[in-house]
Amino acid sequence: MITLTEENYIKAIYHLGKYGKAMVNTNAIAEALETKASSVTDMVKKLSEKEYLNYKKYQGVVLTEKGKHIAVNIVRKHRLWEVFLVEKLNFTWDEVHEVAEHLEHIRSEKLINELDAFLEFPSYDPHGDPIPDKNGNFKNIDKIALSQSEISHIYTCVGVKDTSSHFLKYLDGNKIGLGTIIEVLHKEPFDNSVKIKFNATEMVVSQNVAKNLFLKEV
Repeated sequence: MITLTEENYIKAIYHLGKYGKAMVNTNAIAEALETKASSVTDMVKKLSEKEYLNYKKYQGVVLTEKGKHIAVNIVRKHRLWEVFLVEKLNFTWDEVHEVAEHLEHIRSEKLINELDAFLEFPSYDPHGDPIPDKNGNFKNIDKIALSQSEISHIYTCVGVKDTSSHFLKYLDGNKIGLGTIIEVLHKEPFDNSVKIKFNATEMVVSQNVAKNLFLKEV
């Protein structure tokens, strides 16, 4: 039986390793999980023995197919619960992540499949991230960061990179959300800020905002 802590490690490695494709060093894992490097080393050895990952000393770890299957299942549960919390329980998108962190460890496959059906098989969570189906397949969407956008082009907001409550509240406060139509007016070379227009409002956003807002060209 896999433990809650082991699931958290596997999910962290999955995200750090670009969805299980790249090798991740133990220092990055320690930083992501806010723990000691020695604790990470002990855990990755244990996960390696269980064949959830391959561990190479001084190089890092990469998930096995078995490990990736576990990670994708956790991601699926997390994002489905986020949809449920927003659509059915009136949570805002900045409130759901921490709650979903707990709910993602529920192990009833029937519950998650029924939840998926109850929500009518959503493809994306409230932050625009794709939800894998029960077979682990993602429906990807072509997107770029606002920082990569082109002047005079018009885009639709389709997601966020930063899902922290601080950033999401910032977007809410400025009435920017998924589906917002954004026109890029100017990009400032000096500080990489971007002037945008949306809902008849013009606004200059910082480089930090621009790199964390995902768009798709209309």
